[in-house]
Amino acid sequence: MNNQQQKKLTVAIGATIVLFLVFYSGSYYGQSLTKIPLSLDGTPVTAAQFEPFWKVWSVLSEKFVTATTTDSQKRIWSSIQGLAASQGDPYTVFFPPEENKTFKSDIAGNFEGVGMEIGIKDGFITVVAPLKNSPAEKAGMMTGDKILKINDVATTDLTVEKAVKQIRGAKGTAVKILLYREGLKEPMEKKIIRDTIDIPTLETEIKSDIFIIRLFSYTAQSPELFRNAIRKFLESGKNKMIIDLRGNPGGYLDAAWDMSSYFLPMGKVIVTEDFGGKGENKVYRSKGYDVLNKYFGEGKYKVVILVNGGSASASEIMSGALHEHGVATLVGLKTFGKGSVQELVTITPDTSLKVTIARWLTPKGHNLSHDGLVPDVEVKITQKDIDDKIDPQLNKAVEILQDKP
Repeated sequence: MNNQQQKKLTVAIGATIVLFLVFYSGSYYGQSLTKIPLSLDGTPVTAAQFEPFWKVWSVLSEKFVTATTTDSQKRIWSSIQGLAASQGDPYTVFFPPEENKTFKSDIAGNFEGVGMEIGIKDGFITVVAPLKNSPAEKAGMMTGDKILKINDVATTDLTVEKAVKQIRGAKGTAVKILLYREGLKEPMEKKIIRDTIDIPTLETEIKSDIFIIRLFSYTAQSPELFRNAIRKFLESGKNKMIIDLRGNPGGYLDAAWDMSSYFLPMGKVIVTEDFGGKGENKVYRSKGYDVLNKYFGEGKYKVVILVNGGSASASEIMSGALHEHGVATLVGLKTFGKGSVQELVTITPDTSLKVTIARWLTPKGHNLSHDGLVPDVEVKITQKDIDDKIDPQLNKAVEILQDKP
């Protein structure tokens, strides 16, 4: 993958599928104290503004008493983590050496853990989605579960990355999760046995006269798999499609861009990368595959996209584009609302900074980070539905495609 392709990635919001936007290399040579940095608004930061920092450093060095000591390097890493956290953005994170190593192992695509995406929602560590056939899914973890404790440690002040670090572990070992789920009177505890996690991508099914594509993530392999699924759809003789993006936390922007192009004529806007005035906005337009309109004729096929609170990032990009261009009806629940772009910058050879550099806007300018996407038809799934193995969201999609009332 070349640098241009690497720029066209978006982010899965958790840290189990961590397919991040850009893998830029930066350099850090140490900044002289005589070189005064700039503030966010471009004005110089004065030496006087740094005085409280150095005073606290001095007092801690002279007076702090504890059974264990914190070396200076750890103190520096913690200070930089606090600087990144001061932006108030859960996706802007500094990775010291150990966390950086874990983060880069996530990028590789498989790892040992429980297999669920997590993120920050309403101030809580929240399950975005358990991965298909993962230990988390088998243990009954669900989208929207709020994680209160991990191995009896409260998550109140944990970042996503620190929560992931506690949940991750060697295959065969167990982790205890105390969670709160809407509708429950009291929190419940789950004991999950960790395993090797392989990230699933796509599967297809024909149900009655409807072709179903279930997409679990937007990986580098997804466009080819999706192209094959579209070919099978055309060969099936069906003209009704369900694209199930429930629990899909995102991945590569290139994949969402490519897949959306199968439904849209050349030049139609799929998503805009908005840099907030710090750079020229970049508009991603359909590549013009448009095979469905060319094969069936415009308006001669029907598409429903299933979404829920676990649909995020690249899932929201594709859903928003097809919905706003009138191609697809959205059914399910409001999406997660992860529409930001991160760049990974190397700070030292063994540390890095993941920083939010842009926001994703739908073709009509809707900021995906604010509210996510609200479906055309809202359908909830109750615990009774789950116990009875009923999928009312899928059933509603089938009804819509079959023109039932």
